[in-house]
Amino acid sequence: MRVVPLVGGPVELRGALDLESRPAGVMPRRLPAWTKEQYQDPSVYGVTLMPSGVRLVFRTDARELELEVLTSTGQLDTDSEPRPAGMLELVVNGTLAGRRRAPVGNVVRMAGPGAVQRMIPGDPSTVRFSGLQAGMKTVELWLPQQTPTELVALRADGEVLPPLPDGRRRWVHHGSSISHCIEADGPTGTWPVVAAALAGAEVINLSQAGNALLDPYVARTIRDMPADLISLKVGINIVSLAAFRLRTFGPAVHGFLDTIRDGHPGTPLLLISPVSCPALEETPGPTAMGPDGKITALGDPAQVAASGALSLAVVRAELERIVTARQPRDPHLHYMDGRELLGPEETDDLSDGLHPTAAAYRRMGKRFATQAFANDGPFR
Repeated sequence: MRVVPLVGGPVELRGALDLESRPAGVMPRRLPAWTKEQYQDPSVYGVTLMPSGVRLVFRTDARELELEVLTSTGQLDTDSEPRPAGMLELVVNGTLAGRRRAPVGNVVRMAGPGAVQRMIPGDPSTVRFSGLQAGMKTVELWLPQQTPTELVALRADGEVLPPLPDGRRRWVHHGSSISHCIEADGPTGTWPVVAAALAGAEVINLSQAGNALLDPYVARTIRDMPADLISLKVGINIVSLAAFRLRTFGPAVHGFLDTIRDGHPGTPLLLISPVSCPALEETPGPTAMGPDGKITALGDPAQVAASGALSLAVVRAELERIVTARQPRDPHLHYMDGRELLGPEETDDLSDGLHPTAAAYRRMGKRFATQAFANDGPFR
């Protein structure tokens, strides 16, 4: 087996915008390093390390590949097992050819609310894919979408070459946990990856669980990166965290769009409102988890009219209004009602009243591909 350089060699690391050097190897990040100084919440850093949509791409005639990784998973307390790491998936010439559970490495012990987290160091482990088809082929090694994964080494029993240009359009997507897709059954089961595969696009997923709060550093990141298509799925965490009132929400959306348009004045840009979430449709946040394991809204519905508190119904109406108002000078801006991806008749597929199941994510991806990439769709 020969060792293949992970940096500066034939391997392209797609879906990551930065690499962080670690003692064991390199850690992909889905936001550039300069953004770190612009947020205080450590959870933002954590979710940018979760490599949703990140994959190693190369050509090889190898029949066997080894990827050595060091994962980081969580543990609630000393009496529970560490959370399992996610799946590593091998795609060969566009077809899923293998799945392996990523090994547990570092364990972050979270003893309870307000407790200091403790890191229990682990060791790198090797995941092996054997029996690959003969001949030169394009290989994608997809990292688990919910598990921070340090890349330690890549080994192959054959030649490894850079991937060839394939002419696919580069689609940049930003959203919340419902686009990050932690609950998907694997990295190629997230709805943006499902949609991209069906549409023949190259997706870069900048979605962040618990976020998508119209952060200016995200808008500047999208502004400055190459993109043929851009989509933004906005609203669920803005409501669930009670992060805006109607007075501040509209200008923040306009500002986010304005920043992106500074770098992409004519790029097709699709603004997507939230999927169905019964608890928040007419009631504002903040939210909490109820005793039944379902999300519940703590806000007062009367405050929607009285003080501009945001429900999902208000957010959808405001997003559509903003797109309609901007379209005369921005004809490449489009709106999609998120309920077209998962509607009120499908809320049984929200495992906790908020997040779709793995099967629902795949269905959302198929619907997005059908609608957004159709002959009359915004990404045609």
